[in-house]
Amino acid sequence: MVDISDIRNIAVIGAGVQGHKIAQVALMAGFDKVILNSRTMQSIERAVDQIINSKSVGLKLLESKGLLKEDQTTEILMSKLVKETDLKKAVQDADFVIEAVPEILKLKQEIFKKMGEFSPDETILVSDTSTMSITKIGESSGRPERVMGMHFFSPMGSTLIEITRGAETSDKTMDIGYNIAKRLPCEMGERMVIRLEKESPGFVVNRVIGTGEVYFKWVIEQATKRGIPYEQVDADVIKLMPMGCCLMCDIMGIDTVYNSMKYFASTLSSDFAPSPVFKNLIEQGCKGKKSGKGFYDWSKGKPIINRKKKAGLMDVKIVAAIHLNEGCKLLEEGIVDNYEIIDDAVSAGYHIPGPFKVGKRWYKRLSKLLESFAEKANLEYLKPCDLMKSGEFRKMSRSS
Repeated sequence: MVDISDIRNIAVIGAGVQGHKIAQVALMAGFDKVILNSRTMQSIERAVDQIINSKSVGLKLLESKGLLKEDQTTEILMSKLVKETDLKKAVQDADFVIEAVPEILKLKQEIFKKMGEFSPDETILVSDTSTMSITKIGESSGRPERVMGMHFFSPMGSTLIEITRGAETSDKTMDIGYNIAKRLPCEMGERMVIRLEKESPGFVVNRVIGTGEVYFKWVIEQATKRGIPYEQVDADVIKLMPMGCCLMCDIMGIDTVYNSMKYFASTLSSDFAPSPVFKNLIEQGCKGKKSGKGFYDWSKGKPIINRKKKAGLMDVKIVAAIHLNEGCKLLEEGIVDNYEIIDDAVSAGYHIPGPFKVGKRWYKRLSKLLESFAEKANLEYLKPCDLMKSGEFRKMSRSS
């Protein structure tokens, strides 16, 4: 195991939904100092309040339940947090920096350029991107060999972290990043760290699940044209995806999903181009849970959703076929070497069965179904790949 004892100071750039939670787990992991950076002190103070007082995973709550380490208290942990609005000061003595800003490539590149200039030469620079190329993000840093991706699903609420390299990321950087990720605590138990040795847009989980957005886009446009309530669309997939697609988009942030789809459109296929429905919602300020309104109204808290009636637009078998096909593409591309990694990652990331659980048995039927839908909707990207149609993926297990 690589020694990470030299990693003492962690800087987190961005104090939003992800940033403040990453800062919290870094504090709980026992690092000497955690620097939380944002453009305004107001946003940092909001983040600090969430770290301390969150009703679900705040430090005070965890302390009251005896879930902090024996030598930790809220007061002791918060004494190690440094609030900093100046990016240069935030990274000037950091050993490990995690960027957690919105999914906009140009913004990330600008930040990495500054971090490369201001941080010590040996500092490892990490992006908490969920979709974007680490190679492109790291190019502007001046030290691409020390840049890597570390995708947190929910820093406290999910065991899963995906780490990936860029084209020039060194093995040492990946090893250090892996061991840092394993050290970060979470509410759900022991960390699961999936290591990708080759870049993939969306890593593993968001690429598999995100491809379903091509189908969801088609469905949501049909529902909007017909005036069908979005809760009925979510009801269509309740057995496969308990949260539903619209609700999941609200929780993730409609703008985040929109930007991710734009990135997939530029890297995978134009079939991913975001629906005008998303653009219209964003222009109206409806970005989901964080803005108080998205597909659902969150202004009074978690929306009460009536899912007794289904839209009859979304077929869970097509969703399963799309996920299986994308998992097979990951295997074809050598992103991972066995399908069980994909199943484990999807299950941990989204709390749903992995695509190969059903796919091992029903791949022939799912292939025919997907082929038919792809032709009907004129979506070339969704046509089943050779590995899915042949069933050869079944030979690609850990025991093979």
